Amino acid sequence: MATKKLKPITPGTRHRIAPDFSDVTTDKPERSLIVKLHRTGGRNHRGKMTVRHIGGGHKKRYRIIDFKRDKFDVPATVKTIEYDPNRTARIALVAYADGEKRYIVAPDKLKVGDQIVSGNSVAPDTGNAMPLENMPLGTTVHNIEYQPGNGGKMVRSAGASAQVIAKTPKNVTLKMPSGEIRMVNGKCRATVGVVSNPDHFNVTMGKAGRNRWKGIRPTVRGTVMNPVDHPMGGGEGRSSGGHPRSPWGQIAKGFKTRKKKKLSSKFIVRRRNQKQ
Repeated sequence: MATKKLKPITPGTRHRIAPDFSDVTTDKPERSLIVKLHRTGGRNHRGKMTVRHIGGGHKKRYRIIDFKRDKFDVPATVKTIEYDPNRTARIALVAYADGEKRYIVAPDKLKVGDQIVSGNSVAPDTGNAMPLENMPLGTTVHNIEYQPGNGGKMVRSAGASAQVIAKTPKNVTLKMPSGEIRMVNGKCRATVGVVSNPDHFNVTMGKAGRNRWKGIRPTVRGTVMNPVDHPMGGGEGRSSGGHPRSPWGQIAKGFKTRKKKKLSSKFIVRRRNQKQ
């Protein structure tokens, strides 16, 4: 995907850098693979706001994505590359040899007409899915499982990829997009390649209204509030607000919130913010 700089005919387009959608091949999704999407507006089942900055936005349908890639040893042909309003990456509609159609997260450089396959001993080509233990060292992967058979959970956003850097009899060591190095069970499956739409991070909104179309409401800084509304509010002039924290007093910088006994912690070899 490439981006385009719009002609500044309005204030909202003066600084707008938009995607050109040159990689998208159709604007009509597969009807059998879309469902209604219920939106909460940041409210819980009692109508109480539990998440700030959510509400409004354009109506959209959810595309059912095959994160498990569990149709083994059946070749599939890429039919379309499509835009998905629910994620930053592109999605690909693939048709299997037996006639079934599924959506997958599209790898970068995957084209209409390409053949992909999922299995235990397939070639490590772009779009193919296989266990991490069968991949050569140095392979770039995405859509990685935490637990075997649970479906891809990690590395699914636009332009992201992890790299296989080491193997043991049981685990495979990956370098994640954040710089974190972690071990994953070698039986976990992943898809070869880099996630599509790598230019997503070059896009600029241009105006606040575009975020409202996405369902993102404004964020007000705590330092400009009154003391009754925020711990960092009040003061004469432009005061700093003291220690950064949430409206409910949770410290924002330096306070560790990760649970010590979380199952995945023991698999982290080096954290993303660890000094070299």
